[in-house]
Amino acid sequence: MTTQIKLENVSKIFGSKPKSVIPMVKEGMSKDDILAKTGHTVGVYNASLEVKKGEVFVIMGLSGSGKSTLIRCFNLLNKPTTGSVYIDGEDIANSGKSTLKKVRQEKIAMVFQHFGLFNHRTVLANVEYGLEVRHYSREERRNIAMKNIEIVGLKGYEDKYPDELSGGMQQRVGLARALANDPDILLMDEPFSALDPLIRREMQLELLDIQERLQKTIIFITHDVNEAFKLGDRVAVMKDGHVVQIGTPEEIIEQPANNYISEFIKDIDRSKVIQAEHVMIKPNALVSTKDGLNVAIKEMEENNISSVFVVDRKREVKGLVTIDDAVKGIKEKKSLQDVMKTDINIVKRDEYVSDLIPKTLESSFPLAVVDEEEKLVGFILRVHVLAGLIADEPEKEGQVQ
Repeated sequence: MTTQIKLENVSKIFGSKPKSVIPMVKEGMSKDDILAKTGHTVGVYNASLEVKKGEVFVIMGLSGSGKSTLIRCFNLLNKPTTGSVYIDGEDIANSGKSTLKKVRQEKIAMVFQHFGLFNHRTVLANVEYGLEVRHYSREERRNIAMKNIEIVGLKGYEDKYPDELSGGMQQRVGLARALANDPDILLMDEPFSALDPLIRREMQLELLDIQERLQKTIIFITHDVNEAFKLGDRVAVMKDGHVVQIGTPEEIIEQPANNYISEFIKDIDRSKVIQAEHVMIKPNALVSTKDGLNVAIKEMEENNISSVFVVDRKREVKGLVTIDDAVKGIKEKKSLQDVMKTDINIVKRDEYVSDLIPKTLESSFPLAVVDEEEKLVGFILRVHVLAGLIADEPEKEGQVQ
């Protein structure tokens, strides 16, 4: 993926003489000491990162870590004290007002924590607002607004007012309003934190569904580590204005940069982060539908396994045959297709372990893991699922399939 956003050495200091504080931060003076000595607040210091086009990039941290300050540097609601902010290769932090205005109107939209809706406007009028400011015709902005109201699941509510809606529905209105301008980039500052847990989970799934369809670049702020790891393709963890670590959820869990990260993620629900591809085993033996039972037995004996998956020419899973059924089938002069099990569980490589647990419990056979083209890429035993919850890596050698 191409880089759409790039931050280089971005710092944001609040106070009357912000640049005078930079040397103190360089020397390692703490935020609290700088505030006490100078009256200046260090929001962000020396942040550098890149966000790929179409990526969900989550910035995570506790209150006061600088995450909300940083996200406002992306659209210059907070103008950096030092550093550069590149959007599609153009440094908007050091460009003119006309360039910034165009970027804000055409490339970036923001979804706020407390919705930011106009209570005197209907849902439709709220969603239309950005288009109205840009002087779209009434018919055009109405058509665009209605399309986005439907995208966020609010069709039929367009004539309601915000105070007639639940918190989750109000947040959907805010999301539809942001999407109506068709931005390349969505900035989302703790958009779900004001919602109750059930509605929050629904909105997380809704956002992932919308992202799957629209493929926007999303910068998402949260203090919730489980939310960060559920939504983020990559995650940046902040502390005291510094970006401490950037990586995929899997990378951060497996290789925390320091003790702070280890402590921060200790309560993470691994089952909702680890995916099938992280715990699966690549099959060391396969049988084709054109093969016979003798070939199946030979594969199992050579690889010291008690069952083997059956695939077609496209490597799509057709079933599984056990050593007992294969031996019995030869005695009874049956074919491979006669004895193979077809009631096996097939899962996608990106399914979470939390979703695999019930499937492993109800199945007597390994789970078949397939890719986006339905090709077999691995298998999972019950022990692999459990290992994914408590260990760094499942055992890769000497498995029994």
